[in-house]
Amino acid sequence: MPVLVFDLDDTLYPELSYVHSGFRAVAAYLSPLLRQPPEMLAAGMVAEEAAHGRGQVFDDVLRQHGRWSKTLVAACLRTYRQHLPTLALYPDAERCLKRFGAWPLYLVTDGHKEVQARKVAAMSVPTHVRHAYLTNRYGRHRAKPNPHVFELICRREGVLPTQVIYVGDNPRKDFVGIKPLGFRTVRILRGNYAHLEADAAHEAHRRIHTLDELTEEMVAELLAS
Repeated sequence: MPVLVFDLDDTLYPELSYVHSGFRAVAAYLSPLLRQPPEMLAAGMVAEEAAHGRGQVFDDVLRQHGRWSKTLVAACLRTYRQHLPTLALYPDAERCLKRFGAWPLYLVTDGHKEVQARKVAAMSVPTHVRHAYLTNRYGRHRAKPNPHVFELICRREGVLPTQVIYVGDNPRKDFVGIKPLGFRTVRILRGNYAHLEADAAHEAHRRIHTLDELTEEMVAELLAS
């Protein structure tokens, strides 16, 4: 039977919802220190992220209130990474996982391994997939585009790469490392990379706008190509 493998962030759920969940956790932590309502602090972080990106959000909020320090920035980052997020699958992702529920399903995701594990647990993804591969557990050098965990899936299922379909959203790294090995690839056009144009090496075999488009017919066509 064919194997379906999914990316996590912006493929199965909106990654920005994790960011905002983390901001709310940091706002609750900072509220008594800055003597500001947590709702106001969280809203300020969201606005700062929308305007300038998330790289300096905690630094900027602390500077605005005259409380910046390296120690406090580190505490904010630790709170962000260790919080238990409130997340939900995209509706089409939930339908897709149920539609292929009898198939071998896997998850492959890069990023901080503890953060990614909390995301996976928050959405009950383990109930849908046979295993969630967090690439950083195997060393950062094994993150995408390195094909290591995809090869582990092949060995686990006893299949060739040509029987495995990977669905992701980031053409910079999701497909370029596995396409030459024969893996089939599908790019979902949403999230930060939806409008990014890619060359032939980095682009997936198919592009979709919603996981409702991922049907058994499409899978059969991909495997036959």
